[in-house]
Formats: sequence, C-alpha cells, structure tokens
Amino acid sequence: MKIQLLEPERFYHVFNRGNNGIDLFYDTDCYYHFLRLYEKYMEPVVETYTWCLLKNHFHLLIYVKPQNEIDSSKLKYSTVEKPSVISTPKQFSHLFNAYTQAINKRFKRTGSLFEKPFHRKLITSDDYFQKLVYYIHNNPVHHGFCENINDYPWSSYGSIISEKPTKIKRKEVIDVFYNLDNFIAYHNQNQDFFDIDDLIIE
Repeated sequence: MKIQLLEPERFYHVFNRGNNGIDLFYDTDCYYHFLRLYEKYMEPVVETYTWCLLKNHFHLLIYVKPQNEIDSSKLKYSTVEKPSVISTPKQFSHLFNAYTQAINKRFKRTGSLFEKPFHRKLITSDDYFQKLVYYIHNNPVHHGFCENINDYPWSSYGSIISEKPTKIKRKEVIDVFYNLDNFIAYHNQNQDFFDIDDLIIE
C-alpha cells in the first residue's frame, strides 16, 4: 500500500483507529490527555479545522503549515541535531507513542495501541472540505454515540458555534459555509456523500 505524504500547505483528512479495533479512550481523562498531547506535538506543525474523538478512533481535518512557519523551538527531537525538514508524519508518531506509553502505564497494558500507518486523504475541493466537516462532526451520530451533534462533547462542533477562545480555525471553517447560521443549518440536515464516498476513510 502506497502511503500518501503530508505535504506543506495542503489540507488533509487524517484518521486512525485502535489496533485491531481496540478502544483508544477509556474514560474522560483519556480524551483530555490525548488533546493535551495533540496540542503539544501537532500544533507547531499543523492548523486544526475540525476534529472528533470516538471510543476507538478519531478524525481530523488539518492544514500542514509551510516549513518557514513552523516554530522548531516547540518541537521534540529524538536526536541532538535538529532535522533540516520538519516531518509532520513523525510528529504524529510522537503523538501516538506518547499517548500509548501513558495508556499502557496507567492501565498496565503492553503493546501497540494505534493502527500503523495512520490514514490520510488529500482534500482537493471546497465541496469535499464542506462535506468532510459535516462528516467528522456527524460521526458520533453515525456510530450511535448520541442522537444529535450538539450532544457529543469530544468534537470541534461546540467550539465552532460558540464564542469561547479556541485554537480551532473557527472563522475559516464558518467561511466555507458563508456564515454561522448556514453552518448550523447544514449540520441539521442529512447530507449525501455519494460523490465523495471514495474519499471517506472509515
């Protein structure tokens, strides 16, 4: 299987699940800890537009920053010498490894937690972007965790419709839907994914 790169200045749908379908998140603290580690390892290299964490998998809509906008002082390196090119996939590996180590220690388990490699799809159009935002936010409803998008706490939907400070690219997401009212209305309708079925990774 050919693994797609994560190129700078591109948007991607990133997805991963528990190895062999096992749970990734065991309780509320696990969700919070993953988000803390995500901020630590990924915020220096990507901008996050949409996210959702579910019990055994997660979805992200990200933009990979240009190399010249990456603050390398915030990154952790496995060697003394800093790399000349920052690898976004390697940052994801650091995230997954750090989270796995914490979960293994806390729950006295061993072995891998995430599938390898993680999945990624290049976002190639505004239509794909718009439908993907809905798809990610609707995932908890799709999998039966709740009946309404508003009821699920572990996604970016609540941050986008609120006025609270957030590191999510709120304005940019809303602009794709023209305004907040359209964003909410779009999420309250059932959307048809037939034209992007091959771009959905599930």
